[in-house]
Amino acid sequence: RAPGTLFPSPVSSSGFASNKTHLGGERASGGGTEKRVEPEPSDRRKSRRSAKREKRALVLYDYREMLHNSTFCLVPRGRRLGSFRFLEALQAACVPVMLSNGWELPFSEVINWNTAAVIGDERLLLQIPSTVRSIHQDKILALRQQTQFLWEAYFSSVEKIVLTTLEIIQDRVFQHTSRSSLMWNSHPGGLFAMPQYSVYLGDFPFYYAQLGVKPYPKFTAVIHAVTPLVSQSQPILKLLTAVAKSHHCAQIIILWNCDKPLPAKHRWPATSVPVIVIEGENKVMSSRFQPYETITTDAVLSLDEDTVLSTTEVDFAFTVWQSFPERIVGYPARSHFWDSNKERWGYTSKWTNDYSMVLTGAAIYHRYYHYLYTNYLPASLKNMVDQLANCEDILMNFLVSAVTKLPPIKVTQKKQYKETMMGQSSRASRWADPDHFAQRQTCMNKFASWFGTMPLVHSQMRLDPVLFKDQVSILRKKYRDIERL
Repeated sequence: RAPGTLFPSPVSSSGFASNKTHLGGERASGGGTEKRVEPEPSDRRKSRRSAKREKRALVLYDYREMLHNSTFCLVPRGRRLGSFRFLEALQAACVPVMLSNGWELPFSEVINWNTAAVIGDERLLLQIPSTVRSIHQDKILALRQQTQFLWEAYFSSVEKIVLTTLEIIQDRVFQHTSRSSLMWNSHPGGLFAMPQYSVYLGDFPFYYAQLGVKPYPKFTAVIHAVTPLVSQSQPILKLLTAVAKSHHCAQIIILWNCDKPLPAKHRWPATSVPVIVIEGENKVMSSRFQPYETITTDAVLSLDEDTVLSTTEVDFAFTVWQSFPERIVGYPARSHFWDSNKERWGYTSKWTNDYSMVLTGAAIYHRYYHYLYTNYLPASLKNMVDQLANCEDILMNFLVSAVTKLPPIKVTQKKQYKETMMGQSSRASRWADPDHFAQRQTCMNKFASWFGTMPLVHSQMRLDPVLFKDQVSILRKKYRDIERL
């Protein structure tokens, strides 16, 4: 039975629950022969009509349909304390009305069930209708939204139930790093908010609105360098100069993953912000997402060495990110799709009306995702990325979308963000490798298999500066240079 729903019993033509009896054969006295009483034709027709009505009554109510169309679901005391019915109500976004006094709700040590359920009294059943009718529509919406969050975060799989149990035990043991109630009861949930990273809520990108604070107003640029510095006209030097001119830039980190030795210090251009060169030990792709201690700002501007961006474009992207600190914000957009012929996920770089990824070759995101990438993702996925020297940007998009359940944000209509004059022998020209695209298709399906679903979310939103392309004076536009690019 659906929670809170009484299913009618099959009824006969008289309106009462039918209690059919079959008249068996009887023996004639002394003859030993059976005599069976046959119903009249009119009785048979009535019996068939009655059976049809009973069948219609049975299929009149579909269990799952009624469950999903219900606003409140009664969860009374049962043989298993209503646990199965309770989980069904959560899954269906039906607000559970608890009618089992003394029942300890699951994970009540950390979950505030008052934000997702109505706690009733089984001794006062007649008051339940008036109680649920008095709840305002805004409150009902909030309750239903919270049921979906709790179901998805902690109850949607056996794995999540086990992990939640283990994390609660860990918080009991290490109380000095235990998660707060806000972490457990708001997005993205306690499983994605790792207390080993920080115990201060303001260090995470998810709680700025609840705390009434804003992210630090500067960023750290991380430029991934894979080719030797042989000319003063190389794109990395132009990029470094443009980024350093941004008044939001706190420092620039050059991650030197080139096989050649580090260039002399005087080879780098003079800038007004510190430039730190870090030589990667293993020189693998995943090293660009290491949680380096030198990154002290909330925002990380991730750049490939052949990226072409102006100072104005950098400033605008960072301004947009400050309003969406939990998402990836940037320029190069890509999309995914389901190939029904091959029955697998596909990756496309075609310019379409929607996208689901923003590549980290020119994007801004919160530094916490470096910690998640390193400590949350399995070694098998990171090893695959390092062996292929590919797909690290796709994996980061998978991770962020899995955490936030939101798409990234593309800024401006810019499509070309790479330097086209890079030599084909350069490691940065991996985009020209014919195997590069096929590898990314393989990565898409490997990542989706590990996550158990496709976390990427499509979006059609693109953010441009105010008055972008409007026929007004250029002096009224803050990011006027973007229109000329």
